[in-house]
Amino acid sequence: MSTAHLTLIGKPGCHLCDDARAVVTTVLAELESEAGAPTVLLEEKSILDDAELHERFVEDIPVLLINGRVHNYWRIDPVRLHTALLEVR
Repeated sequence: MSTAHLTLIGKPGCHLCDDARAVVTTVLAELESEAGAPTVLLEEKSILDDAELHERFVEDIPVLLINGRVHNYWRIDPVRLHTALLEVR
């Protein structure tokens, strides 16, 4: 079975970040019951706690990374995320 590492980058008080978290949470809940779905580890990081992340993503949050690669900025499409996670090998 494969493992997907998701990193959600945002900051406190960001309504788009809250929306992104809700989409990610919903998609992960759906994947739990799917055969062949990867194990997903979710980590959240704040641009306020990391100067490098702040410099890189301050205009783009929320940002979702899958295995260290940018998957999406601003709004997370649940269908696209679901499909991408099923393709993780």
